[in-house]
Amino acid sequence: MSFNINELKCFARPPKFKRRMIMMLCGVVVQGLGLSLLREINLGTDPCSCLTQGVNNYLPFSFGTCQLLCHLVTFVFVIRYDISLIGFGTIGNMFFLGYISDFFKWIWSLLLPAGFFGQDLVRYVLLVPSLAVFLLGVGAYVCAGLGTSPYDGLPFIISNHVKRFSFKTVRVLWDVAFMAGGLILGGDVGIVTVFVAFFCGPVITMVQKKMEVFIA
Repeated sequence: MSFNINELKCFARPPKFKRRMIMMLCGVVVQGLGLSLLREINLGTDPCSCLTQGVNNYLPFSFGTCQLLCHLVTFVFVIRYDISLIGFGTIGNMFFLGYISDFFKWIWSLLLPAGFFGQDLVRYVLLVPSLAVFLLGVGAYVCAGLGTSPYDGLPFIISNHVKRFSFKTVRVLWDVAFMAGGLILGGDVGIVTVFVAFFCGPVITMVQKKMEVFIA
């Protein structure tokens, strides 16, 4: 396979590059923070992380390593079909998000008493804030415009090749497929997973528009 080096435009320095990098890095950290809380309260995670949890049940690695392995599989298809989607944001999300989530889970284990997240009151009180933090991080990472994760990039590629379905339809089917895979493998499927699979897109778009002022 050959490609033109110009296709790697996402690795170039677009306008407001430093601000975009800071926004992307902060977004990944905040997303990892939110993901760590979602994993702790056990009411579901995003479909990608749900599948990762399922894979994690069968491999002797950390969650972060399992998520990286899952991303590497999808990354191969992104390289094959649309390398222009790859950028600094791709690397940040793919390589660091899972490990950041693991780091914050370790922090919670040090700061909070054992069984803290197992209390139903705590779980449901933290549900909306945890999801809000997660979506805020996703919105910042997307708004930075420095490339997309392999998981987020493949629906664009599929919708470009399968014209009979809109991108929205492809994205929902993509999320549902990962959610189903996660469920089969024993991942954490719950109300958060269903919400992200069917309603996450519009929320992220709204958050993204609010953040665009920082890179205007």
